[in-house]
Amino acid sequence: MSTSLCVFSPAAQDVLVYLVGDSAVHLCVEGVGCVSVQELGHSVREALHIPDSAMDVFAFWLCSPLLELQLKPKHQPYKLCRQWQDLLYRFTEASEEDISQDEPSLQYRRNVFYPKSKELQIEDEGVLRLLYDEARVNILAGRFPCDPETWMGLGALSFALELGIGLDDQKATAALREKKLISFLPVHVSGGGGGLFSTLRGKGGRQAGLEHNLLEEYRKISTSGSTPLEPTQRLRQYLSTCHSLPYYGCAFFSGEIDKPAQGILYRAGRKAVNVGISLEGVYVMDVKEKHVLLGLRFSELSWDHSYPEGEGDSHILWLEFDGEEAGTPVNKLLKIYSKQAELMSGLIEFCVELRSAAEGGTTTETDGAVGPSHQPAGQAGGSGEGNGRRGKLRRQNSVVCSRIHTLNTISYVWWRCNHGLGLFSMFQARPVSPSEGKS
Repeated sequence: MSTSLCVFSPAAQDVLVYLVGDSAVHLCVEGVGCVSVQELGHSVREALHIPDSAMDVFAFWLCSPLLELQLKPKHQPYKLCRQWQDLLYRFTEASEEDISQDEPSLQYRRNVFYPKSKELQIEDEGVLRLLYDEARVNILAGRFPCDPETWMGLGALSFALELGIGLDDQKATAALREKKLISFLPVHVSGGGGGLFSTLRGKGGRQAGLEHNLLEEYRKISTSGSTPLEPTQRLRQYLSTCHSLPYYGCAFFSGEIDKPAQGILYRAGRKAVNVGISLEGVYVMDVKEKHVLLGLRFSELSWDHSYPEGEGDSHILWLEFDGEEAGTPVNKLLKIYSKQAELMSGLIEFCVELRSAAEGGTTTETDGAVGPSHQPAGQAGGSGEGNGRRGKLRRQNSVVCSRIHTLNTISYVWWRCNHGLGLFSMFQARPVSPSEGKS
């Protein structure tokens, strides 16, 4: 994915809008210095032949290796580019040198606020292809943790979509070796980032095993059913599999959590995590191990965001959820250290409001942005959903499921009302209703 913003200056009329991958839409724009996202959207949809029925599927993002922000229709990309360094100082821990060299690109990607339930109703092959390309990039990059049977099945589907079905063993093997496993399997699985030492550890044998398994899955696809599936059906099949991953469609943020202490003299330190937030919940993922540490639907959590109180302190996103210790129900608090905590808190609040509006049969403005202007500076995070006791989390042997036992959390027993209010009932932005105060 390119990370350069091409010719984005007031005098220039050429704008490149990047798609997920290496392709881009070339636009000639009048008054580029003050053009809005809404105006650009019409031009991009026209260039990509995206029907009006799918106009809400995608959104504009400003992205770089340091920060990703979804824009509102009213935002003016050029002006935000001029503010990019200020945004990096505010929302990242990057060094002054890295910030000075960072440059965003304007990208056309999936809209965080577009429901998954609507996605599989899309008939247009071009729209499905764009969604597939983005999902595939996230799978290959390891941003969507998944189990071996999932990434192997998705890899075989990609192979079939790219090369067609019905290739004999010799042609399929030759095609796979030409394209390389890294084109179809996650990089941490295929060993794309390896070198001499990974080869010495027996990389060759592992690669051969992965090739064999991928081709075996491809043969199953080629021989299944009497009538070959249309490309749109295979695209939908790939997306449907991705929908089973709870963090599909998330906006992602970077942060750190405390590592569990392993002894009196052992200094635990912190662990790098990705935090995914969608219309459905919050997911904390281990950057190194590529698995989920904690997944919470909005009905299972309360949250808050705290600002640094002194020099050396961090912005913190607090997640509160129900747990159990030695058979005793407890409340657990997870601290996520991140300068993007304010963004995360604002997005959670907006998603909760959207869900509440949808369940109540009312409409809510859905042009929210995963960006700095989404929530006023200094405003506290919103309340979690308080309708009944939060659901208890289940742990299984899957990379998709929570690993609460590996987290360093604060546990406490708190007197609770019937409606499940915990510690954050004292600090939430919205007032507690009279019915919630009754015991």
